[in-house]
Amino acid sequence: MALEYREWREGDDLALLQIWGDPETLPAQQFRAALAPSSNRGNGRPWRRCIVAEDVVDGVGIPVAAAVVHEASLHPERLWAYIEVSRDHRRSGIGATLLTMLRREAEQSPSGVSKLRSKVEPGTPGAAFAEWAGMSTIQRSQLVVVQPESLRLPVFGDGSEEAASEQVEDLATGSVELSDVVGRYYTHVHQWDSPGELSVATVQRLFLDDLTGAHGAMVLRSPKASAFGQGVPASRKGKLQAFAISYAQGSSDQPSDVFLGHEPQLPAEEAQAAVRDLLALIAYQHPVMLEVDESMGALRAVLAPLLDSGKASQRGADTMIVSD
Repeated sequence: MALEYREWREGDDLALLQIWGDPETLPAQQFRAALAPSSNRGNGRPWRRCIVAEDVVDGVGIPVAAAVVHEASLHPERLWAYIEVSRDHRRSGIGATLLTMLRREAEQSPSGVSKLRSKVEPGTPGAAFAEWAGMSTIQRSQLVVVQPESLRLPVFGDGSEEAASEQVEDLATGSVELSDVVGRYYTHVHQWDSPGELSVATVQRLFLDDLTGAHGAMVLRSPKASAFGQGVPASRKGKLQAFAISYAQGSSDQPSDVFLGHEPQLPAEEAQAAVRDLLALIAYQHPVMLEVDESMGALRAVLAPLLDSGKASQRGADTMIVSD
């Protein structure tokens, strides 16, 4: 076997797809989209280096493996990296060689960041390779589908429709108030891999813009408050306690993809109650799917009994984020 290594070029995606076949894991499916020509910063493109390994037979190179390392718009303290080798070329040193080459490229990144991170599923060749490479798990997440009517609907205030409308609201995805809470919550639950400074404009672009698929948001507020103290009728909207952003579905019979979070300054019990109440509302008639990290304490506490009782189920395998 004669191997040559070169930069990614047009047509490699189709050639590798024929060799690789369907992706073996969800992370593989996601990362394949990152395999693209190397680029420097500019024109809205991140810094990226992509390498292809060819098996040369009778002077003809056949792509059998590829590797990519690139900067991230979120979590800038590490670079994303991915390596995939065809099944019949594994355990031959190609992956190790590509990783060495990626590390060398990472040392030249314009940001000065050289730490690598990737995603793998437990018990897969990718997980075994990451362990061999000295990477350790810094986070574990799972996709959870909550079935309709899994939670009893909450009662707000005196139980009237007016009381409910004071605390539950459909909010425009362009809302500055919503963007502020979403950004602070995301930062709060990603302290293990800092997303950096998230401005309102950045949050709207990454989580709430039409291009992200976001098409609606529901929020839960605390009861109305008076601006003039006790004894004066309440007129000011209560503070936002929890939010649920729904994203476009592939088809109507699939669960809605939802990002559910809470005001990060809420005490643990209040955060759990707010998340539970909002989840009960959004999953009352239709199933919803949530991506849950181990760091999302309030959401995990609400989902645990649902998973135990079968009212919620995990979709697919866990995803582990591994890093140097």
